[in-house]
This record gives sequence, structure tokens and C-alpha cells, in this order.
Amino acid sequence: MTTVKGTTSTSGTDSGLRALIVTIYGLYAREVGGWLGVSTLIRLMAQLGVEEPAVRSSISRLKRRSILESERFDGRAGYSLSAQARSILDQGDRRIFGRRRAIPDEGWILAVFSVPESERRRRHTLRARLSWLGFGSVSAGVWIAPAHLQDEARDVLVREELAEYVDLFEARYLGFAAVTDEVSQWWDLASLDRLYQRFHDDYEPVLARWRSRRTKDDEGEAFADYIRVLTSWRRLPYLDPGLAPELLPRDWSGTTAADLFFALQRRLEGPAHRFVESAR
Repeated sequence: MTTVKGTTSTSGTDSGLRALIVTIYGLYAREVGGWLGVSTLIRLMAQLGVEEPAVRSSISRLKRRSILESERFDGRAGYSLSAQARSILDQGDRRIFGRRRAIPDEGWILAVFSVPESERRRRHTLRARLSWLGFGSVSAGVWIAPAHLQDEARDVLVREELAEYVDLFEARYLGFAAVTDEVSQWWDLASLDRLYQRFHDDYEPVLARWRSRRTKDDEGEAFADYIRVLTSWRRLPYLDPGLAPELLPRDWSGTTAADLFFALQRRLEGPAHRFVESAR
């Protein structure tokens, strides 16, 4: 079984701050060539309550991880997304802003792999990538996902130079246990359901607050809320394999959480974008 770990909250830890910066770059830097000035990023992060030294520290770590690259534009210091980071973000859009679900007769993709003991770190990386793609674990070297993930899985395995360890197969389940029972063994759906419920509990009051407004939008507040919402949301679709609704537990929290996210997106993305434009 693939165990789901983590939280939907965006904390003040350094990893949490890096996640906020990546969200900002993913939303707003790509539309202008992938670059943001340092001063602009500092102003945007200040709206999230983050002080300049913490922003600069997080930028340095993102640079060391080859996510950002320093670049001057029109005499201004700033950072651009690396080619690899841009590719990952482009690919992630389909997961984060889509709602694709498998259909019952779609079939499955199997990833069968074997990594030598001498390359234990690669084995750990491979398992982590498969889990991040939404694969469940059938056994130690056999992982499974709905067939609609096959193109994304192929792209990620090639990009991460892991393809040499993996064989991919199209498959159909022929028995013997009920497939719903097997699915509950391959994925930790209960943990994922709790993460979706936590997201819903955290952000339903945010939507209620915005819907009750009778005054002109505060664009800075909309920006801050949208960045926090999206940063909390964007990891959940990666943990979700996108199973057919017939295979999910009753009262699946993922449906109401997705409804909430897209309602918040519709309400906040316009004023948030206007705030960013004024801060550039």
C-alpha cells in the first residue's frame, strides 16, 4: 500500500516558504517569460507576512536545488525558472487544475521494476516518484495506476533518468477478489481522504468570507488567500491516482475539496492577478 503522508497547511518553515515562492512563480512568472525581479518577489511575499531575509534565504535554497537561476533583466536583479522547473510546472498544470477521473473499463498501467542493491538511493527515488505520480503498491516491485496516467508516468521516468529500471505494462484486472477491496490495499485512501477533509475544513471559511463581502475586493488579501489555497491544494492531486468514482469510498472528501478549490479559484484569481500586476 502507498501511504499518504504530509499536511495541507502552509507553515512558516523554510520548506513552506519555498512552496509559496514556487506557487508564485508557477502562477505569475511563466506568463512573462519565467522571470521575476527580487524586489517584486519581496513585495509579494510581504503580502503573505514573510520578511525579506526569509525570502532571500528561501530563494538561495531554490537556486541550490536548480529550481531558480539568477538573471538580470533591464538592469534589475531577479531569478528565472530553470528549464527543468518550468517543465515540471507545465506538466503539473494538468493535475492541479484538472479533474480527470478514470472510467471503470479504462484498465491499468503496471510499473514493474528492479534496482540493484548497490543503487539503493535510485530505488528510493523511483518509489518516491511513482508515489508522487499517484501509483499504488501491489507488491515490492510492482506498482499500479489507472491507465490515464501512462503518458505522464513515461515522461517523468524518462526525465528523472529512471526508465532503465522500469518496465511498463497495460493491464486489466481479472480477479479474484473484488477490485474495490484490492484498491483499498494498493492505496491508503483513508489517509488521502483525511487530507482532503482537512483542506476543506481549512478553506471553507475562506470562501464563505469572500462570498459574504459587500465591499470592493481587497486585491492584496485576495492574492494572499489564493497563494495559500493553491499551495495547500497543489500537492493533493499528485497523491490522488484519479480512480473511477465507483472504486472510491462513500462520501469521498476529494469531491467536495475539489469543488471548494475551484470555487476559490474562480473567486480569487482575478483580483489576485491584478495585485501582482500592480506589484511588478
